[in-house]
Amino acid sequence: MKPTHRSRRTALASLVGAAALVLSGCGSGDDSGGAAEGSVALGFVNGSNTHFHSCLLKAVEQEAKAQDAKVYSANSKQDAGTELSNIEDMISRNVDALIVQTVNVDALEGDIAKAKSAGIPIYLTSVATSDMNDVLGAAVVDLKKVGALDAQWIEKDAAGKAATVGIVAGAPGAASDLLVGGFEDALPKTAKVVANQPGMFNPAKAQDVAENMIQAHPDLDYAFVANEEMAFAVRKAFDAAGAKDVKIVSVNGTEEGIAAVEDGRLAATVANSALTIGQTAVQSTVGLLDKKEGVDKISDIPLVLVTKDNLSEAPQYCPK
Repeated sequence: MKPTHRSRRTALASLVGAAALVLSGCGSGDDSGGAAEGSVALGFVNGSNTHFHSCLLKAVEQEAKAQDAKVYSANSKQDAGTELSNIEDMISRNVDALIVQTVNVDALEGDIAKAKSAGIPIYLTSVATSDMNDVLGAAVVDLKKVGALDAQWIEKDAAGKAATVGIVAGAPGAASDLLVGGFEDALPKTAKVVANQPGMFNPAKAQDVAENMIQAHPDLDYAFVANEEMAFAVRKAFDAAGAKDVKIVSVNGTEEGIAAVEDGRLAATVANSALTIGQTAVQSTVGLLDKKEGVDKISDIPLVLVTKDNLSEAPQYCPK
């Protein structure tokens, strides 16, 4: 009979202890660490240090505690090579499962193969692969739909009039490409994208991009920005250039983002709660490991287009 994830950990407890001594970190953090002791060991490989990723880490750690699970965390800092290295470190810790917020979907093939060869299942957050046979499950944010919801708001606001649109993308790769692709595909024919540059999910970089964009296109009507942290910097650049009428739509639904919609700095944002993603990932991972009935392999994270008209509908974004 095949041992359960719990019995496998017991049999290899001394191995885990040795690995824990070699792999630095006690307590959780942006680079690596562990949360409270528990009956299930989970490795969480995070993708970056943005507000989203920080909130996702908090959500994973809080829900793991509620589920009596132990969490080791690591941060790939937007580098696919570091992501694979982090996964190898988690394998050395002999975790029962890996939760991965990937840097790039293209990197997942190697990640999944490495974990599979070690007999450790992977649960994905935000994205799914085209072939889920070798993946335990996924908490999926339909990133194309996120972009499309912002584009549909522009279509409604423009009301058939010709409009110019600028795009401040994130870092080239899975999340940003899907967001921007969904946005562009859903724009009305009357809206023309006149600029599309990466802000690298970095506010300072996004501000530079926005300064150049508004200088080249002083009559810009709308801007789509791939996350709210960058959107605040873009707003600052536009306002400084006297372009306060440019309407910005963005992504995340953070508390700060919702406040910016309320006071008019942002016209709209699409809320995809990091809290919900993290909770779903841990609950589903533990449930699937234990083969509990009613646990979906793929969970779709709810999306809400937030405007001034429905501020109260925005879900809580970050754990308190």
